[in-house]
Amino acid sequence: QVQLVESGGGLVQAGGSLRLSCAASGRTFSNYIMGWFRQAPGKEREFVASMMWSGASTAYAGSVKGRFTISRDNAKNMVYLQMNSLKPEDTAVYYCAARPNLAARYDYWGQGTQVTVSS
Repeated sequence: QVQLVESGGGLVQAGGSLRLSCAASGRTFSNYIMGWFRQAPGKEREFVASMMWSGASTAYAGSVKGRFTISRDNAKNMVYLQMNSLKPEDTAVYYCAARPNLAARYDYWGQGTQVTVSS
């Protein structure tokens, strides 16, 4: 069964950096799209970044473009979100997600990791 486990969240100062990790297991993800989402209290879950596991393409929300970078380690089945120049509005629970390339929705989700950015 597919499992996604996030780690790396914590408390950081505004302007600082943090790297989130997502351990993906249960199958090969060569034909999958991996994504990062976040949800702040009282807000809807929002898209942050995604990439084809193959590395052929990436996508970012406008609010994080230029500051965040999504990447993966093919050999380790790990997905990362490098977060630089963090702002208080980046505070949220961050979730790792996965879906087949042609699927309409993300069917696999991690449990989330808390990121808090202090001003």
